[in-house]
Amino acid sequence: MTHETQTPQSEATQLVETDAGTARITWHPADEEARLLLAVSHGAGGGIEARDLQALAAALPAHGVSVALVEQPWRVAGKKLAPAPKTLDVGWRGIWPALEKKGLPVVSGGRSAGARVACRTATELGAAAVLALSFPLHPPGKPEKSRADELLGAGVPTLVVQGGNDPFGKPAEFPEGTYELLEVPFGDHGFKVPKKAELSQDDAMTVITDGVTQWAGMLDA
Repeated sequence: MTHETQTPQSEATQLVETDAGTARITWHPADEEARLLLAVSHGAGGGIEARDLQALAAALPAHGVSVALVEQPWRVAGKKLAPAPKTLDVGWRGIWPALEKKGLPVVSGGRSAGARVACRTATELGAAAVLALSFPLHPPGKPEKSRADELLGAGVPTLVVQGGNDPFGKPAEFPEGTYELLEVPFGDHGFKVPKKAELSQDDAMTVITDGVTQWAGMLDA
């Protein structure tokens, strides 16, 4: 069951009932004819207001990519703590039919915990590709607790966008694999860069949007 409303910014929002509760999709349609749909969700500690998600939603529609920002049911319900990974997967599966109705190849994406969800479910759901933003390769300070198997098991073309100073896994820590990796210099887990860094915060976001735009352009080439 779905229900659509309009936000003050004239963005269409859609409530979707899943087995994990009510999820919400905020649509950012392509400016002209869309060729891809990027569905991207948040992490365990924040929502779709994350700087990288907002930057992608602002930039990609001009390049023929519609963007769906997905809020997991626990966020819609106002809870502060994310549920177990299996429950996150249930919520993601539940929104997939609403994405497929657009009739476009769907890139499954997410940041942090959302990136893990996208990787775990990509093959099952028939995703065209995976965009993993700030993939949490391991808990901070615990490299022995690797989640590399989730990333390597995505089974579809995958782009990892990782901050150079991400405590959940720096780019050099990632294993060899068939995925692509884009480094955001100096960026932390939220892609925040220090004020004294050699690039500004806006520059860091441009690294992300330009890199994802180029990668997305090759998916349907």
